[in-house]
Amino acid sequence: MLGLYIGAFLGMLSETSMNIALPALCDTFAITTGTAQWMVVGYMLAIGIVLPCVGFLLKWVRAKTLVLVALGCFLVGAVLSAAAPTFALLLFGRILQGVGTGIVLPTMYAAIMRVFPPQQIGAANGVAGLVIMFAPVIGPTLAGVLIGAFSWRSIFVLFAVVAAVAICLTAAFFVTPIETTRPKVDVPSILGSVVGFGCLVAGVSLVADMGFSPLVVGLLVVGVVVLALYVYRQLHIATPLLELRALGIAEFRVPAVMVTCSFACTLAVMYLAPQELQRGLGLDTTVAGLLMLAGGVVNAVCSFLAGRLYDRHGARVLARIGAVVAIVGAALFLMIGTATSAAFFVFAHIVIMIGIPLMQQSVQSAALKGLPRELAADGSTILNTMQQVVGAIGTSVATCLLTLGQTNYEAAGGTDPAQGFVDGARYGYVFALVLVVVVLLLSFALKEKREAR
Repeated sequence: MLGLYIGAFLGMLSETSMNIALPALCDTFAITTGTAQWMVVGYMLAIGIVLPCVGFLLKWVRAKTLVLVALGCFLVGAVLSAAAPTFALLLFGRILQGVGTGIVLPTMYAAIMRVFPPQQIGAANGVAGLVIMFAPVIGPTLAGVLIGAFSWRSIFVLFAVVAAVAICLTAAFFVTPIETTRPKVDVPSILGSVVGFGCLVAGVSLVADMGFSPLVVGLLVVGVVVLALYVYRQLHIATPLLELRALGIAEFRVPAVMVTCSFACTLAVMYLAPQELQRGLGLDTTVAGLLMLAGGVVNAVCSFLAGRLYDRHGARVLARIGAVVAIVGAALFLMIGTATSAAFFVFAHIVIMIGIPLMQQSVQSAALKGLPRELAADGSTILNTMQQVVGAIGTSVATCLLTLGQTNYEAAGGTDPAQGFVDGARYGYVFALVLVVVVLLLSFALKEKREAR
């Protein structure tokens, strides 16, 4: 499993380390923040498009072959990004990395259920959880140090080296525990997933640079219509690509929406905060990365503790406590200005990183627990897909609000770019605050299946 564990770690490291590099990319390629954010959105979009198809891929292709192809995509993407002379090639390499991550993550969990005996599955999942939680802890800090010492290209060189190690370990040790039954593939469902999710996220992402132009409106309309047809087809065919009937179960649906909102809040904050430290507070990349470390460590610790607390208290209590703490943290972020001390930022970041995992981990456990056993795999895929797609949309919305705030500042006669960035970031933090309030309100509609004691 070591190759898969390292591959999953690499995917999450890549997802959480790029935000701090966006200002450097803007300077290198002379692009706007709205264009640069495609490095985040494009990666998550690729994951979100690939995820619903992995279940079928595993039934058609040997797991070992599929993992090697996925890690190969990541390696090629990292090399292309490291050497990219243009932003277009950089983004293409980034999307290839997203495809690799979208395959590796669900394959890791599927393999755990088959490689390990029942009495060791809990420990194996614990290792997987630790791997996934550790990546966001060191991602922004490691990226900041590398950019400060070398350049943003060094991040992709690191990705390529780790991907090569994962490929060697997978080729040497990984077994093929998943049977290939080769069921009928529903091509319209696959096309609907790719076109629907792709057009929707692309349309939202382009609003920041193009406004509601005919192209943007067209993409949004096509995305919504195709997704509606996709959902209808999944509910009316014998072998759906994704078993969406799970969303008809209230015990799953409500916490699924809650975990998606909390995840989108996390990504919005992690997208805005490192850029604000550089563009708003005038700190260099290395310092900005180091200031993100404390909150990341707290997030990992609270994520670990939330599982134990959930077993004792359930999701409702933890979700409400986490939401209230996260609301306080978001309010503190709204108070950040160009002269704010680093200590205040670290304190605000720690507060919100206490609240978010208490919400997210508890309601995610409640969502999966609310499903019958035969829908557990589909429920996990639905959760991952919702988080990645809505997270990509949330990042795009945060970018639009950031741009709107900067525009309003300049329209009012403001001339300080740092203050303009801070004002724009506050618009984005309000959006994060709204997402947390939604989670708090939904917690009162949360129904849980509890074990008899």
